[in-house]
Amino acid sequence: MSTTAESPRGPNVLDARWASRFARIALANVAQEYPNHIVHLLNGPEDVRAPRELHPAFHGSYDWHSCVHMHWLLVRAARSDPALAERPQIARVLAAHITPAHIAAEVAYLQRPGSQSFERPYGWAWLLALAQELADAARTLPEAAHARDALAPLVDTIVDRFASFLPRAGYPVRYGMHANSAFALLLALDFARACGVRRLEDVVTDTARAWFAADRNLPVAWEPSGADFLSPTLVEAHLMSRVLAFDAFDDWLMQALPGFGTPALAAWLVPASVSDRSDPQIVHLDGLNLSRAWSLRALARVLPANDARVEVLGRAGQRHLDAGLRGVDSADYVGSHWLATFAMLALTG
Repeated sequence: MSTTAESPRGPNVLDARWASRFARIALANVAQEYPNHIVHLLNGPEDVRAPRELHPAFHGSYDWHSCVHMHWLLVRAARSDPALAERPQIARVLAAHITPAHIAAEVAYLQRPGSQSFERPYGWAWLLALAQELADAARTLPEAAHARDALAPLVDTIVDRFASFLPRAGYPVRYGMHANSAFALLLALDFARACGVRRLEDVVTDTARAWFAADRNLPVAWEPSGADFLSPTLVEAHLMSRVLAFDAFDDWLMQALPGFGTPALAAWLVPASVSDRSDPQIVHLDGLNLSRAWSLRALARVLPANDARVEVLGRAGQRHLDAGLRGVDSADYVGSHWLATFAMLALTG
């Protein structure tokens, strides 16, 4: 199924129409238990259970991490527009899914033998992003405040796991899929700073410096790989823009990605072509285009407004956003269960 045809330019920022569209996608996903891709260790026959039994809070959307970030999408959509028609449905979903009893079951699941690396680091990072979104939304949405409080024990568990794991992890994972270290550190750092969790902020920034501060001449020519939904180089630069003060970051950027943001590197900043959205790996490239747009636009905002690189990055970001949005309406569940989240990231930062 070819999906490379051009379509009209997409929006530059989130508007009410797209917020409603994303909300409807997420509402459908979080309620859909099957098909379900379970990553579940069986310690005995008693562990053979349905997704809803294993994960009463996050059993929809094909897999655990996608269900977590689809809940994030619901909260961000609701927060973006006080007049959003789907807000009452979102409130009901939060009240039904994120309850003290359900979260206690999720915490208990993580205490099972052999579950110490469950959803590490991608699902961990998205759980913290959900917690941050609920904390921000709680100022205006009562249902978000209840969900924030109910989620707290699971958040504490994930913070403890990050704080324990990162000092033991000798090396980063650099490829552009779920195990990517820079993406997880980026979401964890944003949560830690927004929610005032200093011990997590410190370990994340220390780890980012140890892993990435000495990087030089990152291999942009190797991107994209055929199943990437993250750009290893761009998401690393995005993280380091959060970790380093601007002058130090600008120096790092010019050494890690020489010529970044100049026409010399423009050939690399071309959206990936997605040949088959029914293929669960190839459709990752729609996510790559969206996550690239997110990082390109974030990096453009870090630079001074009169910096020539801003225009180059802005144009590249819009091209990637337009390309990625073409995949959001995929009729195939292998893409539709997660892509809207990355579209929301790209549109809202």
